[in-house]
Amino acid sequence: MSETEFRPFETSLDAQEALTELRAATVGADDGEIFAERRVSEALLLDDQRIKSASYNASEGFGLRAVRGEVTGYAHSTHMTMDALRRAAATARLAVADGGGVLAAPPAPTNQRLYTDTDPISGAAFSVKLDLLREIDDFLRALDQRVVQVSVSMAASLQEIEILRPEGTRLRDTRPMSRLNLSVIVEENGRRESGSAGGGGRAGLEGVMDRAVWQGMAREALRIALVNLRAEPAPAGVFDVVLGPGWPGILLHEAVGHGLEGDFNRKGSSAFAGLMGQRVAAPGVTVLDDGTIPDRRGSISIDDEGTPSARNVLIEDGVLVGYMQDRQNARLMGAAATGNGRRESYAHAPMPRMTNTYMLGGEADPADLVADLRDGIHAVGFGGGQVDITNGKFVFSCTEAYRVKDGKVIAPVKGATLIGDGATALTRIRGLGNDMALDPGMGTCGKAGQWVPVGVGQPSLLIGGLTVGGSAA
Repeated sequence: MSETEFRPFETSLDAQEALTELRAATVGADDGEIFAERRVSEALLLDDQRIKSASYNASEGFGLRAVRGEVTGYAHSTHMTMDALRRAAATARLAVADGGGVLAAPPAPTNQRLYTDTDPISGAAFSVKLDLLREIDDFLRALDQRVVQVSVSMAASLQEIEILRPEGTRLRDTRPMSRLNLSVIVEENGRRESGSAGGGGRAGLEGVMDRAVWQGMAREALRIALVNLRAEPAPAGVFDVVLGPGWPGILLHEAVGHGLEGDFNRKGSSAFAGLMGQRVAAPGVTVLDDGTIPDRRGSISIDDEGTPSARNVLIEDGVLVGYMQDRQNARLMGAAATGNGRRESYAHAPMPRMTNTYMLGGEADPADLVADLRDGIHAVGFGGGQVDITNGKFVFSCTEAYRVKDGKVIAPVKGATLIGDGATALTRIRGLGNDMALDPGMGTCGKAGQWVPVGVGQPSLLIGGLTVGGSAA
């Protein structure tokens, strides 16, 4: 064991005493654990040819949970001491009251390792990273004289966790993360437009620092900005829409994925509640949540309760067949945990969350899907959006989109927003491309104030009758 290895129940806390306190807190409970975490992170930002910020953060702490029925007692502390643990155990114990529960069986063991445990921050010297940000800035400005502003951010982190359960099970995971993001603003004849690109995953920075990789990102960001420079105002109305592959899966994630999380369905607040076994999408549509894809941003060897991550089919050939579950909701719904119990940090209790959520591809040539549009929109890139989980209604803005008439692309459009609801959109899918792709590693998902990294993906999709909000007169 190295001096820096994170083993809190051998260093900061006495393992047997910690187990004794946890068992006392969970007498008569259904479940519980101590979740210990250490995290280090670094973030650099170059904007307008200057280093605007450079930060390095380190934190550690634990959370202790006791669960009985729908009630959760949770206490956490940044002090990794037995005194703090005793106080946390006494607090969490209040949720159990007089008990009556039967402690759930521990998670199944696993040896799966989906990513390296190497610290991505130490992979390159600080000065090398700063030089790279400046080099990217210079490269983008040299590509086109219309570039007036460049922003480049680089981030890396290492999260180490250890879970101690009442029956004595101990589980560990070490999770790296790295990411590079570029945005560029171009100007011509007084008009300014922007474009962005980026990516990363559970690996070291060497991937995104590779010259071929970051130059590809830079060219893509510039391409999008130049497309938007000649874009016309988007039309408004009801149109058939072809969504591009990869990152546009964020619409699937938001408008459909959240509605398939176990807690929303147990409480009856999801648009998909009570529809298990029923058709909820067009034939051929299969949606999965898969946390087992190596090195992906949303992947986890085990979830934050210790359950091994899995490849979970949610919708199969248009039929709803599964929800994403943490241990508590699975138990209350009489189902199995699916490896989707996730938390932002030791300061948060786990809940059902997505990992990498995507739709499988079909057999159609993407070009044929666009050619089928008589008067429609080809939406290639997406920005922000809003979704109401209770009914699946969404509004998403397009960062790159094109007007299509009689099967031919007429012009790029700006200001387009897609409006609809996830349940209806699923039933109106008329074509599935053979180009299924995952996003490049950019997603972060928010739920109940907690943020976790996720992945999305899909093939090109032809959807009939989506409302498009635009600015054209």
